Amino acid sequence: MKITVLGATGQTGQHLVNQALQQGHTVTAVVRNPQKVTVHHENLKVVQADIFSADSLKPHFKGQDVIMSCLGFPASLFSGVTGYSLSMKAVVSAMRTTRVNRLITMTSWYTEPNSGAQSSLLIRFLLLPLIRSVLTNMHEMEQMLLKTEDINWTVVRPPGLRNLPYSAQEFLTHEGYFVPDSNGYPKGSNVARGDVARFMLSLLSSNAWVKKGVAMTTK
Repeated sequence: MKITVLGATGQTGQHLVNQALQQGHTVTAVVRNPQKVTVHHENLKVVQADIFSADSLKPHFKGQDVIMSCLGFPASLFSGVTGYSLSMKAVVSAMRTTRVNRLITMTSWYTEPNSGAQSSLLIRFLLLPLIRSVLTNMHEMEQMLLKTEDINWTVVRPPGLRNLPYSAQEFLTHEGYFVPDSNGYPKGSNVARGDVARFMLSLLSSNAWVKKGVAMTTK
């Protein structure tokens, strides 16, 4: 497939680009600073664009089969985060113009404000308040996609991320804001970035999660 990757120089994006190339896909990596891309491959094209501008993105979306986003924006304790929703507005607009219909993007567990109620005390009272600005804007982006009927989107929600390569572990998935165990409590707390990329790429051959948000982790 022809894949455009946003956030290609991020920690998860790098895994996604490498795995996509290994699987034989043709990848267009949209980046802010091309010098940060260290991978060289005959099926990789590195381009510079403004992720907040539909006009800047359109030339790199044209003719693609799918747009995959691993964009990330830092948390802020003093102001709101807007990068997720603003960049997605530009992405959706560019997709409509170029008639690209498939979008796979990633957010996180616990984006819905009340979904962390069953998590551990450490996560509930320390981690979630620290990253609430990020989770709030991720949720705003997710709500925007829910109203986007003309794009076949999927939101992948992983838990905490470890910068590790992919494994052969089986995926656990749930249509919600975390993966529950048999008692309804969150099952696990982190996953390898390589496995998130592996899961995102697995969606290219499946329609199971089209127009849905899917929480994932590994066994």
